[in-house]
Amino acid sequence: MKSFASFHPFVLFFYYVVIITITMFMMHPLILLFSLIGSFIFFMALNPFKVVWRDSRFYLLVFILIAVTNPIFVHKGESILFYLNDNPVTMEAIVYGFVIAAMLIAIIFWSKSYTDLMTSDKFIYLFGKTIPKLSLIISMALRFIPIFKRQIQKVNQTQKTLGLYTSNSITDRVLSGIRTFNSIITWSLENSIQQSDAMKARGYGLKGRTNFSLFKWYKRDVCTLLFIVIVFGLILFFNVQNMYAFHYYPVITGIQLDKSQIIQFITVFVLMILPTLIELKENLQWKFLISKI
Repeated sequence: MKSFASFHPFVLFFYYVVIITITMFMMHPLILLFSLIGSFIFFMALNPFKVVWRDSRFYLLVFILIAVTNPIFVHKGESILFYLNDNPVTMEAIVYGFVIAAMLIAIIFWSKSYTDLMTSDKFIYLFGKTIPKLSLIISMALRFIPIFKRQIQKVNQTQKTLGLYTSNSITDRVLSGIRTFNSIITWSLENSIQQSDAMKARGYGLKGRTNFSLFKWYKRDVCTLLFIVIVFGLILFFNVQNMYAFHYYPVITGIQLDKSQIIQFITVFVLMILPTLIELKENLQWKFLISKI
């Protein structure tokens, strides 16, 4: 069950804009840690264990690769640990590498959940009137990758059924890839032309054209949007006051938390886990209603 996906498209889009903005432009390690935790547990809530386990192993390798790469090429910092090919490897560069890796992986997980929740019809509903051509292109691009993958599988299965490839040799694999690539390119071009003709025939983008939509504003949408706006405003205020300031070079800033700072970081953490809290609340409510039957 994807309870957060049932919210109004504007609430979903605004939330992801806020979250990705905070993750990209606030480099405090605790904020990035909260963003990574929030994105990962929400990804776990949306996907089966098999998908989570498969993606987690891959992105763990990406995380380690990014974290290790930074101190190899960046030699800033005062805390020199050792020398590699006569180049200093510093503690600051290692920590900064882990922070950058956490930021990138968090954005990837947020983006994956975004593609699950913000479907093409929601995106066109938001921007179809203001930027009809651009919104159509973006929505087509967002849904193109999963469709492209499914079509590749269909072509491969069809070719195997026809008996074109009888072995797993390198030659057969190369020929299979070439045939599949040619088929997919032709299919994608024909599909794009057909879709554009269909949209044009339906009057998409014409002035005065009305749009049917099932999306409506409810009380929970308004309350959730107000909560996101208020919390985001508080975070921006704290950031302007340099309460989230953190430096990695030339010396790493120490983290000293008092009561006011704990409240500031709790605010960020609650915003990051908001979708997960909504999912848990709806699931618990659903199980409770089932138990009453």
